[in-house]
Amino acid sequence: MDENENDYNAWEDEWAGNPQILTPVHLKVSVDASGKRLDAALAILLPDYSRSRLQKWLSDGAVVLNGEVQTAGRVKVYEHDDLIVTPQPSDEMKAYTAEPMDLDIVYQDNDILVINKPAGLVVHPGSGNWSGTLLNGLLHAYPHIGQVPRAGIVHRLDKDTSGLMVVAKTVMAQTDLVRQLQARTVKRRYIALVQGEIDSDGVIDIGIGRSPQDRLKMAALIGNSGKAARTFYQSMGFWRFQDKPYSIVVCQLESGRTHQIRVHMQHRGYPLVGDQLYGEKKGTRSSIVAGVSTFSRQALHAYQLGLIHPRTGDFMSWQQDLPEDYVQLLAEMGVEDFPLPESDMPMDALENLSE
Repeated sequence: MDENENDYNAWEDEWAGNPQILTPVHLKVSVDASGKRLDAALAILLPDYSRSRLQKWLSDGAVVLNGEVQTAGRVKVYEHDDLIVTPQPSDEMKAYTAEPMDLDIVYQDNDILVINKPAGLVVHPGSGNWSGTLLNGLLHAYPHIGQVPRAGIVHRLDKDTSGLMVVAKTVMAQTDLVRQLQARTVKRRYIALVQGEIDSDGVIDIGIGRSPQDRLKMAALIGNSGKAARTFYQSMGFWRFQDKPYSIVVCQLESGRTHQIRVHMQHRGYPLVGDQLYGEKKGTRSSIVAGVSTFSRQALHAYQLGLIHPRTGDFMSWQQDLPEDYVQLLAEMGVEDFPLPESDMPMDALENLSE
């Protein structure tokens, strides 16, 4: 199972455990809270909530003392004072809010839909991104999908990676797709523009886990400390620009770890162009190629997706052209035309592994 699945648990559990989150709570100030400031009294009367959350409810006007709304905690309260507190949804709970959004639907039927995700769109809510995500857009476009865990999302792409994703419309379809991901039968191929000269094929079979030096990053970890991760790659050509070598490679995932291609290619000494997190070989931040337009993300596009349809059992495959910003980047670097590889293009590293 893709380790990214764990990212959903916290806010999903909170939502499920608080179905009456907006129901007002009527309270009488108790003896032990009498004579204390309102904010301190709330902490005594509502111990299941953090002080920071109670303070936010105060500032939001969700606390009424003896018929008057209070927005600060300095006022004192006394025994038998009346309090009405209307708990407000946390940011995590707001993650399930439907929001209108333009979705680029490549394919859909009653069971699945395939989306071309643009760069810049976060797939699912998380710290710092509790709204404006693909999940919010799915809930608006397909209200019934809210009955499917995680709104049918079974895998994800990084915020600044573009390309194809599959979403399940039903629980049955989601269960089947998750099993396919576990069995590693879902075919996912990417176009990556990297720094350095790659003239052949290869496989990177190194575990990935949280970086011991920087907890905001992932890292290639030797031994048993990282989760198994394998990336196959095939060179589609290389050239020099501004006296530096660059290569276009096709990458195919067997596993699906966070930032897998970015981490694996950087570990091999071929960081992705534009990757502001993993950067150059020694981990310094990588700026966009000097003199090249406004491309401001890692040059990674999920151009091919293949899977077995959950209902029919037929193998289906889709391809998506490079987005405009990627095409412009290549053109300004001297690659005027880059046709996508054929859908059945053999990858030598895969062929060698199966022999």
